[in-house]
Amino acid sequence: MKRCWISIKDNREFRRLYSRGKSAASATLVCYTRPNRLGVRRLGITASTKLGHAVVRNRVRRRIREIYRLHQEDLRDGADLVVVARGLATQVSYQRLDRDFCRLAKKLGLWRTQEGEER
Repeated sequence: MKRCWISIKDNREFRRLYSRGKSAASATLVCYTRPNRLGVRRLGITASTKLGHAVVRNRVRRRIREIYRLHQEDLRDGADLVVVARGLATQVSYQRLDRDFCRLAKKLGLWRTQEGEER
């Protein structure tokens, strides 16, 4: 399956989102977003070494990537999104991460089906 987003890899772009983007937080995730002029969605995922060893951090990143993949049709195009995993993200269920991600996306205005807008 073709990916419909581009990964954010450049540290400068992460810092730009942290400083100038809108943010929303839950107990498990923090999301930063900012519009871009590219017309595509870009995703960056951060999991600090404080979360645990590489196996633990990679599991959290895989879960976030899968949640994003399943909901990408519900998200608006043309936005950069950085998802930062918090310590609790390693201990909670997949369903809790999914619920938190969706809630944060709606709070930040990334959800496409808001206020009567058609898909």
